[in-house]
Amino acid sequence: MLGVIPTEEALKIALEAGLDLVEVAPNERPPVCRILDYGKFKYEQKKKQAKNAKTHQVQLKEIRLRPKTGDHDIQFKMKRARGFLEDRDKVKLNVFFRGRENAHHERGREILEGIIADLEDIAKVEKPPGMEGGRNMTAVLSPK
Repeated sequence: MLGVIPTEEALKIALEAGLDLVEVAPNERPPVCRILDYGKFKYEQKKKQAKNAKTHQVQLKEIRLRPKTGDHDIQFKMKRARGFLEDRDKVKLNVFFRGRENAHHERGREILEGIIADLEDIAKVEKPPGMEGGRNMTAVLSPK
């Protein structure tokens, strides 16, 4: 912070330091300048702009379950779903029914509703649990 000084004097100080005099706020009165390495300044600006330009492509991640899936396995899959939601991806929960399991659709609905209840702090229900194709029950969650 050198204060308000004439341009020639600022250029002389920058030259002695082996740096450049860079105008950072030209619209101010008086204009604000800094003594710094201009190449490094431009590189950092470009890097910051590239970081801001990156956008996340939302993917639909799938979690597959069965009506007989154990509690610990469900907890593990719920942790995976939480990670997907934190990465701003959608999660599709599938419960597959085979053979005699088709008679117990309520068990599949209980599993899905339990997962939805545990993830309600981070996710909202995009599609509530429902049968799809006769053999599987699905629900879709998206991040809040």
